[in-house]
Formats: sequence, C-alpha cells, structure tokens
Amino acid sequence: QVQLVESGGGLVQAGGSLRLSCAASGRTISFYAMGWFRQAPGKEREFVAGIPWKGDNTYYEDSVKGRFTISRDNAKNTVYLQMNSLKPEDTAVYYCAAGRVVVTTERGYDYWGQGTQVTVSS
Repeated sequence: QVQLVESGGGLVQAGGSLRLSCAASGRTISFYAMGWFRQAPGKEREFVAGIPWKGDNTYYEDSVKGRFTISRDNAKNTVYLQMNSLKPEDTAVYYCAAGRVVVTTERGYDYWGQGTQVTVSS
C-alpha cells in the first residue's frame, strides 16, 4: 500500500505561485507513475500533470502548459507540482495519485491522496 499526503495548498492572488508536494509512505514510489489531478466545485476531477517513474518525460493538460511543472524526487519519495502564473480558474482541490503508467483518466491510478485546496483570488 502507498499512502499519499499532499501539502502546499493555500490562498494566492492571481499571477502568484504555489508549490504542491505529495509525500508518499508505506512503499517507495520510485517505480510508480505519478499524476496530479484537480477538482473544482461542481466539476469532475481532471488530469493536470503526470510524470513516469523514470522521470524522463512530463505530460500536462493544455490549460496549464507553460505554467505548471511536475517533478519528482524518488530519494525523498515525493512528487511536486510547481504552479506559476496562477489564475482564478485554477481554483480547485488538487490530488496526487500513483499508478503504473501516466494516463489522463482516474481509473489508471491505484493510490490517491486526500487533496489540498488551492484558491486563486482575482
């Protein structure tokens, strides 16, 4: 079993930055693909970014390309999401997830964190 705990969310003004962390325990995530998803009020959870276990590539949802960066530190068993140039439409609960490969659907991930709230004010 892998336990995932997100942190780093909060309230920020539009144009600001936040860095989310996802700390894993129970098992190494070195051989897991990791993803970040988000869910805004009244909307379905959507894929934001993903990184394979090797960390040799990254994948992003179109609206965050060029603003968000996913990275991983397998030695620390942690995945990060650096979010720059934040917009009010980025407001959501952000979740990290672990799975076998990077996919954009929730079903492709086996383990999930509890989420961290990100609120961007205009």
